[in-house]
Amino acid sequence: MPVTTLDPKTALVVIDLQGGIVATPTAPIAAPDVVARTASLAAAFRAHGLPVVLVRVTNLADGSDAVTGRIDGGPRPPRPRPEGWDVIAEDITGPGDIVVTKRNWGAFHGTDLDLQLRRRGVTQVVLTGIATSIGVESTARAAHEHNYHVTLAVDAMTDIDEVTHRNSVEKIFPRLGETGTTAEIIELLAKTHG
Repeated sequence: MPVTTLDPKTALVVIDLQGGIVATPTAPIAAPDVVARTASLAAAFRAHGLPVVLVRVTNLADGSDAVTGRIDGGPRPPRPRPEGWDVIAEDITGPGDIVVTKRNWGAFHGTDLDLQLRRRGVTQVVLTGIATSIGVESTARAAHEHNYHVTLAVDAMTDIDEVTHRNSVEKIFPRLGETGTTAEIIELLAKTHG
């Protein structure tokens, strides 16, 4: 079902479109296409004076700030990241954007994202990014739990696995908010904020 409503105070929240992640093979949508569609959304949000939040993930080189809970896969040793791994893709950045740095899958826990949104009176978020089933889904769940209206730009996100992407889009996202395409969201922005 296409997205029906955008609140007067809606923010675009972009998840992990940064050097090391956009260089990873993705499915079902190529990372450069996700970046291009997100850039279109960001330009439209800026044109309407709405906030654009760019979320990046990073960890200290020694791994001392990594999540330490036990997992079936066993502890993950710290991995050195190449230079520029956590630099946000240049195509999507703009003046006045809010940058949030996270150290977890989701963009709310341990960050000032909620504070940044509430200070601006934001009641709805539109999400894009990589990976659909990890950072995007975790952020969508938390946004829903924080009582934001959630819209998911499903053609401006992708995953490292097509099956997990489709599970998020088809099974999880309809329970958290509304889904739509980049074009539908930009058209709705023009109608409601034009």
